[in-house]
Amino acid sequence: MALQHKPSAPHHSAQDALRALEAVARHSSGITDSEITRQTGLDRERLSPLLRMLRREGYVEQTTDGAYVTGDALARLGSAHGREEALRDKLQRTLDRLRDSVGAAVYISRYVDGEVSVTQYADSPATPKVNEWVDFRVSAHATAVGKSLLTQLDHAGRRDHLARHKMARLTSHTITSDRLLLSRLESQPPSVPVLDLQEYAVGTVCAAVPITAGSAVGCLALSLPVEHAHRLRRAADELNRNAAPVLLSLAI
Repeated sequence: MALQHKPSAPHHSAQDALRALEAVARHSSGITDSEITRQTGLDRERLSPLLRMLRREGYVEQTTDGAYVTGDALARLGSAHGREEALRDKLQRTLDRLRDSVGAAVYISRYVDGEVSVTQYADSPATPKVNEWVDFRVSAHATAVGKSLLTQLDHAGRRDHLARHKMARLTSHTITSDRLLLSRLESQPPSVPVLDLQEYAVGTVCAAVPITAGSAVGCLALSLPVEHAHRLRRAADELNRNAAPVLLSLAI
């Protein structure tokens, strides 16, 4: 299935951060920010926030003389032994931080072998996760997660998915017309979060943004009780702005 998304801002940030990280990794004895700028073509204004993110995520460290060297997080993810566990732990810490900063339960979902799969999430008593009352695999038409993943497939891929999963009416807001859903997916801008306004469950609103790494289709999502619906767009924008660390972890 072909992907059709143009890179969004978080994808550009992750790509630029990866370039900076590769420059650091080539210099085991350390490299200055001026030298990173020269080698990557990233100007200082662009590089400074990327280096702050890389330090916060543990991918680089700064020595006493101000040079940058690779950090422990990169070593763990770069190791063939235990990489999957290290990646899962790294993503979980990122999700926990996102949950606290956006004030909502957050999720990572992937489209694997033609099915929607929520692979990790972070919730708390104050930010409860969605009650999966209908299997997410058969309700992609009604969830922000599902719709975000479907937007990243080509038209044939979307039609194939809908042919395998009947579009059941889950609430009075659920779209059950494949023509209407396909039209909305087609016109969805890649940089704008996909929303679910009580389409999956009464009392819950959700938003999702794409996190495609390589050929893998994925998304980052959040959910809120409907009484916090007024916060949804602001929270979704913050989620989108902070998606780069997740993309970076998946790309390393």
